[in-house]
Amino acid sequence: CHHKHLCCPSLYIPQSRLRYTPHPAYATFCKPKENWWQYTQGRRYASTPQKFYLTPPQVNSILKANEYSFKVPEFDGKNVSSVLGFDSNQLPANAPIEDQNAATCLQTRGMLLGVFDGHAGCACSQAVSERLFYYIAVSLLPHETLLEIENAVENGRALLPILQWHKHPNDYFSKEASKLYFNSLRTYWQELIDLNTGESADIDVKEALINAFKRLDNDISLEAQVGDPNSFLNYLVLRVAFSGATACVAHVDGVDLHVANTGDSRAMLGVQEEDGSWSAVTLSNDHNAQNERELERLKLEHPKNEAKSVVKQDRLLGLLMPFRAFGDVKFKWSIDLQKRVIESGPDQLNDNEYTKFIPPNYYTPPYLTAEPEVTYHRLRPQDKFLVLATDGLWETMHRQDVVRIVGEYLTGMHHQQPIAVGGYKVTLGQMHGLLTER
Repeated sequence: CHHKHLCCPSLYIPQSRLRYTPHPAYATFCKPKENWWQYTQGRRYASTPQKFYLTPPQVNSILKANEYSFKVPEFDGKNVSSVLGFDSNQLPANAPIEDQNAATCLQTRGMLLGVFDGHAGCACSQAVSERLFYYIAVSLLPHETLLEIENAVENGRALLPILQWHKHPNDYFSKEASKLYFNSLRTYWQELIDLNTGESADIDVKEALINAFKRLDNDISLEAQVGDPNSFLNYLVLRVAFSGATACVAHVDGVDLHVANTGDSRAMLGVQEEDGSWSAVTLSNDHNAQNERELERLKLEHPKNEAKSVVKQDRLLGLLMPFRAFGDVKFKWSIDLQKRVIESGPDQLNDNEYTKFIPPNYYTPPYLTAEPEVTYHRLRPQDKFLVLATDGLWETMHRQDVVRIVGEYLTGMHHQQPIAVGGYKVTLGQMHGLLTER
């Protein structure tokens, strides 16, 4: 089966930690009374709170601001692909948005899609979203292709792009760090060339994904330790290392679907049953305190006398919710290394209380890893789409509701009974009531 009706298994809806409540949304501003200058001079300034309700079109414009859709051109009836396209969206809870997303086609077969959720700043999630797919692509390339790439670089010849990006027009790529990132990537493929004897062998996708995740995290750590003579880049690599990011990535190649997850984002498969109903199949595990296997793993990796301190109040060392993440060197480096890097770093880093803070009960680092858990699924005709989303979505919506809503959208059922609000102004609470009744 070539899954002609496999409706975008690459579809993903990343969402940040914005919490939705069925109450009217409004912004409160302070409006000075008339003759405000006299009031300020007399130190009798007063203000009156004003409520400005958002109309449904205004709410929709906010929700749709970061939408992006892409149809895979390879699906032309000749070069049949299991991926028809993807849709992405992100709703900012911070500025800048910490949740990054990216999708690519590889020079090899297959397609990559992912969501990246940052914490303690956006630097790490931005860097991982720019770099991880290159590390995965290099890990998947055969030995002969790696040799061709290295020879082209060595001789100054033009390179065919390893990836074909499908990014939102507003997505940002760091031009200043591109040379640094390229040099680290080149060192990686050079090592892969040296390790490979040149004998043709099938690429193990699971192993390639794991190696790519771990190597990128190692490079992030190493770049921060070595530093850079350029003051801007030096501060950048330190911000990347001291912030953190989770990642959930899907690699789709024909009927073979691999999901590599580090952290608490989630991959959910939308399956259409014979009766037309929708069911959700989870293809990843959350790496947090609700995962008993993760708790057991952490306890086994550290001495018994740390069993009660390694996880406190459902957080790693009482501080970090995800148990796996990129960056976050505060949970990986020794105390001596942290102090040395901070003391030799720029003033902005040395003056930052967060970077100087040592986690409590910090005895046997590293406590955190970026190694992903990889899940394999062979796609079937009833597997219609894949949702990749950060924890903000799954904390506010049940997985079955997510799959049902996406499934109804893709099949056009949401158009069969259009909702009407009569042309009058409605609050978000009233709109929520209408949708609930529907």
